[in-house]
Amino acid sequence: MGRGKLRIYLGAAPGVGKTYAMLSEAHRRVERGTDCVVAFVEHHNRPRTEVMLHGLEQVPRKHLDYRGSAFTEMDVDAVLLRAPAVALVDELAHTNVPGSRNAKRWQDVEELLAAGIDVVSTVNIQHLESLGDVVESITGVRQRETVPDEVVRRADQIELVDMSPQALRRRMAHGNIYKSDKVDAALSNYFRPGNLTALRELALLWVADRVDEYLTEYRSEHRVSKIWGSRERIVVGLTGGPEGRTLIRRAARLAEKGAGGEVMAVYIARSDGLTSASPKELAVQRTLVEDLGGTFHHVVGDDIPVALLDFARGVNATQIVLGSSRRKTWQYVFGPGVGATVARESGADLDVHIVTHDEVAKGRGLPVARGARLGRSRIIWGWVVGVGGPVVLALLLNTIDLGLANDMLLFLTVTVAAALLGGLFPALASAAFGSLLLNYFYTPPLHRLTIADPKNIVAIAIFVGVAVSVASVVDLAARRTHQAARLRAESEILSFLAGSVLRGETSLEALLERVRETFGMEAVALLERAGDVDPWTCAGSVGPRSPKRPEDADVDMPVGDHMALALSGRVLPASDRRVLAAFAAQAAVVLDRQRLQHEADQAKELAEGNRIRTALLAAVSHDLRTPLAAIKAAVSSLRSDDVAWSEEDQAELLEAIEEGADRLDHLVGNLLDMSRLQTGTVTPLIREIDLDEVVPMALGGVPEDSAELDIPETLPMVAVDPGLLERAVANLVENAVKYSPTDEPVLVSASAMANRVEVRVVDRGPGVPDEAKDRIFAPFQRYGDAPRGAGVGLGLAVARGFAEAMGGTLNAEDTPGGGLTMVLTVRAVDSLPDLATATAERQAS
Repeated sequence: MGRGKLRIYLGAAPGVGKTYAMLSEAHRRVERGTDCVVAFVEHHNRPRTEVMLHGLEQVPRKHLDYRGSAFTEMDVDAVLLRAPAVALVDELAHTNVPGSRNAKRWQDVEELLAAGIDVVSTVNIQHLESLGDVVESITGVRQRETVPDEVVRRADQIELVDMSPQALRRRMAHGNIYKSDKVDAALSNYFRPGNLTALRELALLWVADRVDEYLTEYRSEHRVSKIWGSRERIVVGLTGGPEGRTLIRRAARLAEKGAGGEVMAVYIARSDGLTSASPKELAVQRTLVEDLGGTFHHVVGDDIPVALLDFARGVNATQIVLGSSRRKTWQYVFGPGVGATVARESGADLDVHIVTHDEVAKGRGLPVARGARLGRSRIIWGWVVGVGGPVVLALLLNTIDLGLANDMLLFLTVTVAAALLGGLFPALASAAFGSLLLNYFYTPPLHRLTIADPKNIVAIAIFVGVAVSVASVVDLAARRTHQAARLRAESEILSFLAGSVLRGETSLEALLERVRETFGMEAVALLERAGDVDPWTCAGSVGPRSPKRPEDADVDMPVGDHMALALSGRVLPASDRRVLAAFAAQAAVVLDRQRLQHEADQAKELAEGNRIRTALLAAVSHDLRTPLAAIKAAVSSLRSDDVAWSEEDQAELLEAIEEGADRLDHLVGNLLDMSRLQTGTVTPLIREIDLDEVVPMALGGVPEDSAELDIPETLPMVAVDPGLLERAVANLVENAVKYSPTDEPVLVSASAMANRVEVRVVDRGPGVPDEAKDRIFAPFQRYGDAPRGAGVGLGLAVARGFAEAMGGTLNAEDTPGGGLTMVLTVRAVDSLPDLATATAERQAS
């Protein structure tokens, strides 16, 4: 059983008539004989909507108790048990009462669709996830019930239910939406003209973008070469903070403004470990961006702006979305911040959007660190304190006399501060410089580098020992922090690899792209060779100028004896090679999996070839034998001397011979055509011709009154092979006549659309369900209970093969009102600037 179809009535605002339109559609379907039930519809005590429920079967609701109150929800099990053809489910974004089968109603709908039940549902534009922030800014109301945009975008049909703000407010004032005691408050708040106009604009823009996506998909499927519109690729820089959700939704809205926009959220983990994102928050943001149709990426990089710009340029991004800094004003003394740096370094090819949010200037960890374990700024401050601190302290102590013990404690404090800031070496410098100053200024004899009292020697030695110990502890802590950050990043990457194995991902290019992103490389290639002395070959690569040999790469990681992962761009530290080895091993596994899949596909093709040969033998043994037997019987009867045949009998026998010969000619022709298509020897001779010169000739094989022709004279000329086109149309017409009622002639019409011409063969027969529409074009397929004498099932396969050989397409659609329509698309002359080149390319492929 195939998946059901989803139709959504999208409303610009509450009360525009979504439910009424849905119920009207249900009545139309019931009148046509469709098994349609009401799974859940809420009429909200609106009289006109309640009246529309009359005459429709309603599935009983499920009663639930929650916190002492009784609620009713859609009974998914009851609907599945009823198994109607169409189910009406109102309010797609509704949140179910706790204890229900699913948390959201759209999840209930997904179960019905998976069971093969068509669903008609409703949703308002303000309930789309990506528009939550916009709707709140317009109306001042935060929508708690939302549905992922991707759920609505996957709908087979989306119909906008719209109404002008003035008309909607009149409906509200007449009491058609809310009760009279709520009308004044609604008109003064949510249903203000400005709010309704803005919501209407959102709905129109969203539906327009959806239509644009459908047109792009349709043109791709029908090989329409001229496509307008640019593709926006937007990178969202995430810090792991709560503002990430706002940034993702903002980027999703930006992407929707352009045809085919794409959102890529990237979190860059620093190896210094000074800041760490909340894994829970990152998981929420990953889910959000995937629900909005985007992708999530995790990259390791010490310099955040550089890593972000490298990633954006590596994926050919057009825009970067960043949040306003969460740092406080005093923290800007450490640098301008990531946003300002990215905006300055982005150049003219990247637009940078700085988005405000609720977390601006509320504080964050230490500023960007780009140095080693402690960060460059901390090391600089450590040296400043370690060298300048003792000098400043000595100048202060020369003005007052605190005693040698206090002086040593103060110098020790400076050394400890240098150790906490800069680590071991600034602290050692501070200890050495401070001990010299103590000896010269404060240890008798003064102003000399000698020590008279042995006790002072012990005190200075203890001072140096304590300073060195504290510095060592601080440096060790920094090392452990750095190692923990590295291990955390490595564990996240290895977790991704393990997840890709469990998900069965088999794209080698995607994995190599992940390697390039993670290590910030220019190009990555997986190389292999058959033996130790054989040349290297590239099994897969990403990036410009990928290395051809391991010797040409900046980094190479062997995988077994005859395979290596080669990277170019920079030399990796030894600590990164462990993770790189895991990537290399996974790349080898993915390559093996791809090859096994290729071998399985080849085996499938061989099995398909065996099936076709078996079917061909069956056709020869039965379908060809039947007309031969009829011809032989008729000829034997005519030659028999035992019976005196009348002229009428002789004419009838001769007619049977002629019909049998025609059937043989048709069957043998289709078999030969199919064999030519299977072996790739069909070479179309493309030339310019009018359709009305070819299509009428294709109707010669059917009774005179069984088909009607409608070919306008104003159609442009087409570039086709006349012989192949005639055979393809003839097969389509013969198939349509075979299944169409005798009193319903087949209609053959043509029309021009953009740079192509469509020939439509329309019948009023029983039709074909959606799941079988592609299968009927397979060789030796006869739909339904067609008798074997009806043919060997090659007519439609040959027609599609000829259409594709000429650069066209052949698809099946439902005929409105019942039946099947074959749509044969060929290219108009204007769309072929170089016919010879196009023909040569097809023959070469």
